[in-house]
Amino acid sequence: MSVSQGSTAANIQHVSTKHRHKSMSKIKPSTVAVYLSVFALVVVMVSIGYHEPQNSSVVANAADVSSLSQTNQTSVDNVVATNVAAGVAQATNLPIATSVTNLAISAQTKSEFMQSDGVSTAKPQIIESSTTNRSVVSYPVKDGDTVDTLATQFGISKETIKWANNLTSDALIAGTTLRILSVDGMLYTVKDGDTADSIASKYGVDKTRLILYNDLDVSGQVAANTTIILPGANLPDNERPGYVAPVVYTTYNYAGTGTGFGGRTWFISYGTPDDGHYTHGNCTLYASDRRKELGLPVGDFWGNAGSWAQNARNANLLVDSNPSVGAIIQDWGHVAIVESILPNGDLSISEMNAYVFGGGYNIVSGRIIPAGNVGQYNYIH
Repeated sequence: MSVSQGSTAANIQHVSTKHRHKSMSKIKPSTVAVYLSVFALVVVMVSIGYHEPQNSSVVANAADVSSLSQTNQTSVDNVVATNVAAGVAQATNLPIATSVTNLAISAQTKSEFMQSDGVSTAKPQIIESSTTNRSVVSYPVKDGDTVDTLATQFGISKETIKWANNLTSDALIAGTTLRILSVDGMLYTVKDGDTADSIASKYGVDKTRLILYNDLDVSGQVAANTTIILPGANLPDNERPGYVAPVVYTTYNYAGTGTGFGGRTWFISYGTPDDGHYTHGNCTLYASDRRKELGLPVGDFWGNAGSWAQNARNANLLVDSNPSVGAIIQDWGHVAIVESILPNGDLSISEMNAYVFGGGYNIVSGRIIPAGNVGQYNYIH
């Protein structure tokens, strides 16, 4: 009896086990797909709402632009995630497919609004390199300094130094202070009505570089009387130091004589201090005074202008037909000072008692001597 009952129980357990296996084998593949799709959808939706914790000190020190960038990035992530979720729901015909699709559309709309509302009005932040100095340096001129040596020392052009300091010549006076820019170009004081566009157009500057270099508002507006740097600017001739509208004469007279250097001329100033050695108001007085001002040798008793070259040779000074900055230029009846040698070979000189436009007795004037005339004269170095 007991054996029969144990056998019956065993048979029942065996039948039950076979029934369960049979039932499990009847689960449809479509049902499995639905479960997997629901699981994937849950994972995606969780990822939408998840944000990695951020260090509070980093958030506190973040720039405004970084915050704006993070906000836009979060918005983009949301759009991507909701689009994926909508695709999964629609592919598996889940009942919530319509709701997820609406969520994706809402995320896309919000993202577009944030970008149009925030990015278009935000001012770009300039991260200034630690190796770039955008300030203007004050430099005290030392003995032996020239515009050429300072241009080499600071890695900028001669013109940049001269334009920033309103220099009409290459000669420098020890003890004076120069403004040195960190880049080729010019200093510019903004006038009423100026914009980044108008300034860039007038001085040949790239507008984007102008705005970024001076950290200007992206609108291009800049306050009047603000001094800015125009990197790579080209200063027009009529705004360069010492410019005077050209007036060309074919004949020049010096104290009644009929000879001269030729070229356009302009007024500089009235008179020069008397030194007791040369006649008041004459070219020799000015030439002597200017050479001493430049720290260059000159004799106190060289007489009239026509005798200066010979007396300079007697004093062991070099006299030749090659000009140099600071040299005395001499013909048979006049002396003057070479202020600069222009790129085209013309000379810019200063002189006194030249009977020309802008000059005259006891008047200091300037002149451009054409390159073709330069070799006709003596130069006392």
